Amino acid sequence: MRISHFVYLPNRQTRMKKIPVELIKTTNRKQTVMKKYFNFSRTILIVLLLISIKLIPSSPDEGMYPLNKIKEIHLENAGLKIDPSEIYNPHGVSLVDALVKVGGCTGSFVSPKGLILTNHHCAFGALNKASTTEKNYLQNGFLAKNTGEEIPALGYTCKITISSQDVSKRVLNAVKGINDLAERTKAINKIMDKIGREANNKKESIVGKVSEMFKGESYILFKYKVLKDVRIVYAPPRTIGEFGGETDNWIWPRHTGDFTFMRAYVSPEGKSTTYSKDNVPYHPKKYLKVNPNGVKEGDFVFILGYPGRTFRNYPSQFLKYQYDYQLPYIAGTYSWMIDQLQTISKNNDSLKLRFASLIKGLSNTMKNYRGKLLGLKRIPIIYNKEKEEQELQKFINSDKQLRKKYGNVIPQINDVYKKVFKIAKADLWFRVFNRFSITRNLVNTVMNYVENVNELEKIDRKNYRNNNFERVSKRIDEYFAMYNKEFEKNFLIKMLTDASDFNGESSIDAIKEIVKGKNKETAIDSFVNNGIFLSVIFDKDLLKSLLDYSLSDIKAMNDIGINFMLKLRKRNDEIKAKRDSVNGALITLSAKLIAVKRIWKNKSFIPDANGTLRLTYGFIKGYTPADAVYYSPITSLRGVIEKSYLGNEYIIPNKLRKLYKQKDFGKFYDKNIDSVPTCILYNTDTTGGNSGSPIMNAYGELIGLNFDRAFEATINDFAWNDKYSRSIGVDIRYILWLTQKFSGANYLLNEMGISTNN
Repeated sequence: MRISHFVYLPNRQTRMKKIPVELIKTTNRKQTVMKKYFNFSRTILIVLLLISIKLIPSSPDEGMYPLNKIKEIHLENAGLKIDPSEIYNPHGVSLVDALVKVGGCTGSFVSPKGLILTNHHCAFGALNKASTTEKNYLQNGFLAKNTGEEIPALGYTCKITISSQDVSKRVLNAVKGINDLAERTKAINKIMDKIGREANNKKESIVGKVSEMFKGESYILFKYKVLKDVRIVYAPPRTIGEFGGETDNWIWPRHTGDFTFMRAYVSPEGKSTTYSKDNVPYHPKKYLKVNPNGVKEGDFVFILGYPGRTFRNYPSQFLKYQYDYQLPYIAGTYSWMIDQLQTISKNNDSLKLRFASLIKGLSNTMKNYRGKLLGLKRIPIIYNKEKEEQELQKFINSDKQLRKKYGNVIPQINDVYKKVFKIAKADLWFRVFNRFSITRNLVNTVMNYVENVNELEKIDRKNYRNNNFERVSKRIDEYFAMYNKEFEKNFLIKMLTDASDFNGESSIDAIKEIVKGKNKETAIDSFVNNGIFLSVIFDKDLLKSLLDYSLSDIKAMNDIGINFMLKLRKRNDEIKAKRDSVNGALITLSAKLIAVKRIWKNKSFIPDANGTLRLTYGFIKGYTPADAVYYSPITSLRGVIEKSYLGNEYIIPNKLRKLYKQKDFGKFYDKNIDSVPTCILYNTDTTGGNSGSPIMNAYGELIGLNFDRAFEATINDFAWNDKYSRSIGVDIRYILWLTQKFSGANYLLNEMGISTNN
């Protein structure tokens, strides 16, 4: 019999208890097996967790990244499957060489024959100009069956970024020792313009432009290749390209086929030139590969484009200016203008066509500004900025050296904005008035010419006239072509009435004089109808004859309309001088603010968007815009049909409905949604100017076309946040389906390398 050994182990009551050694060994073996099993299970759980984390997209970093920052943002970790140098390579060809700036938007080459894909709303102006009431391409769409049928996109060019160079040192050296803030602003603008002009190469159609990256700190010279012959190839009918109209503008879910094909042309020798029937399609260095398979929820995407303006690096006072002055004034005035234009053109097809582009532009800005106002009310962006500045001030005050160098920066910025607020009403008023008043622009065109002539010697005066008379005369013709008496009269009365209430530093004395001691409405109405509209201004031949007058002769005429406009111009110059002064101060102070914030947060900042080429990335992703509401990120053709029963802005062509009923979806059917995808939603960081930007997948293939943001994301210009920042694009499958099935333009798919076989 084997004798067992005993050991003592403590029990729960800490008493010592005898346990056989064999039992301990058996128990240990079981514990070891269990431990190994537990460790293995834990490993599996960790792996599964990591996989799930990989499958669930994280939020992208905020920012519209300049090209030289692309390698710093680790796109491979986010999901990029190509080397970042394939996106941007300053020493070779890359995806950015396929990008173009067209019609104030972004476009991209999608074939070796200069075919450009951009938004319908970006080509809207070209379609509008090419249309007549008999051939309304804007309303009915346009398709060229071959290159010979393509029509000029009047007024359009496309720019290709070919290089960039830091010129900060030269810009800042040019303003050393200039203490007058208004003069400093002028000097910076002057040197930026000079550097840009020096980079121009007319022979090669190269245009230089210096862009400010950080106020008072960083300036980059960009060179652009400008192609002057751009033509319309294919645009769907307005009922597709603008489906949903202003009701759906800035809204998700969206079902808009917002795309147009254009083409760039050059001379047979490959030089940029204006339209000629002898020109040939341009052959780009790079064009994007179109992926007809589209995307699914959670996919990584990135965008290249030319975003317009953001204001993320601005102080809290700037946001207060937006909230209290600019956003409500512009939104309100534009809304009034839209109502006027629609009322005047209600029963006139010719006027409807003539006002179409103007109404669209006004409506887009108005709704954007209303979205920003709502965003600033709902989201405490101003409060957060103020709190950040308070914390920053504490940080500055905690260090003697920082206090000495930066202690007064925030208080000085606040003082400068007090001056901004004092002139805000007059400044905004003049910006709107100067842009939209035909009266003002006619007088300014004549007076600028006459003043330039008067400043020259006799021999130079003759040369100036020979070089500029026809140009100025043509400009007068253009203003008269835009002129509508009813709108101009109502606009003048509206603007003068608004300004008659301005006081203090925003007061406009020339308008105050009109209403002094009188009934405001009666006095202004009489002044406009019996004064301005009886002026020489609205007699085109008499107005043109003033181009041969001297400055003193014009003033001696004592014309009520011209005299009034000259008084307004003088006041505008005074307001502009004050604006230049505060801008000069803010340039210096903003540079210091960014510098000390870098020290405080120990990080660099992305420069605000400024119309230069940028990259942003994210994921196909839905969102929750309101309590208990969730929007998925892909819409379908089924949604188009459902909305179409509402009529009005949701009317669709009969052929589209027929194709849907026949389920003629071809290769663009997506079984996951049981339809053709129409639009997609994603959390990239975009703004105005990104319209038409290509949406690309992890392999750099085009899978959609950016055209809008969700209403909540209009606030992007001030702050980006993954909770509410969503951009909207048209799915490439909808574009290709419409091009092939609706319009029968198989040749365009073939040109892009897409098989037309179902």
